[in-house]
Amino acid sequence: MNKRIKKLSHREDFWAIIFLSVAMLGFVIFVVYPLVRSFYLSFTDWDFVHEPNFIGIQNFVDIFSDSKFLKVFRNTLLYTAVTVPILIVIPLILATALNQKIRGIRFFRAAYFIPVIASTVSISLIWQWMFNGDFGMVNFLLGKIGISGPNWLTDKHFALVAVMFTSIWKGIGYNMMLFLAGLQNISEEYYEVASLERITIIQSFRYITVPLLKPTTLFVTIITIINSFQVFDQVVVMTGGGPAKSSSVLVYYIYQNAFRFYNMGYACALGWILAGIIFVLTLIQFKAMGSERG
Repeated sequence: MNKRIKKLSHREDFWAIIFLSVAMLGFVIFVVYPLVRSFYLSFTDWDFVHEPNFIGIQNFVDIFSDSKFLKVFRNTLLYTAVTVPILIVIPLILATALNQKIRGIRFFRAAYFIPVIASTVSISLIWQWMFNGDFGMVNFLLGKIGISGPNWLTDKHFALVAVMFTSIWKGIGYNMMLFLAGLQNISEEYYEVASLERITIIQSFRYITVPLLKPTTLFVTIITIINSFQVFDQVVVMTGGGPAKSSSVLVYYIYQNAFRFYNMGYACALGWILAGIIFVLTLIQFKAMGSERG
């Protein structure tokens, strides 16, 4: 009996190693190798045709004197500064409202979450039509109240605004669900005591909900900031980075250098700059979450 058990155990170990090896092989081929290769290429001048020419840190030096990079980086920071606070405040308010035990609440939760499961490309195409300056729904509705809407996607002052609005519309439902999960982990006893003390809804939200929701808020904030630095699809579909790079962002600039200008070495250097920013933000998240627990 013991020999049979040992035999089965060895067989299970064998197949476990086989399946793990396949997974590890895929990880090495599709994750580790591209990372190592891109890091090497960031120190080269490569155009996809000729052999990579090692140039040291010149790509990184050129980045910080590149006026186009500085412009798209400012656009990315502006995009982050506008979208992140909105994608925290509005989802929190909606989650609080949808945390009530009323009839039909599941329908409203699902309705707000629908944009999240739709593809970014399809949503961007819809809003591209909505923001059309000649026959779009946005300008049509503005015209009904006497406002002449701009050419959103071809005006350098409004192109990035249109992209921001689309991203906010799509992202609200996801952050709302995260906040909703956090709210449902707060014990009802706090609110029962607050009602006995005749504390108002606003005071209850300020002194009970917000403090107890700090870990969730921190997580949502960091994730939203990281996602804002990686915005790409909306820009490609809606504006193509124009006009005059007014809506171009960091990831789109990396894409242009790699696959339009065939300056792969420079694109890899840009990618590692972006990876460094995201790495720092992730460290901040872990440190902040650790201090919250402590």
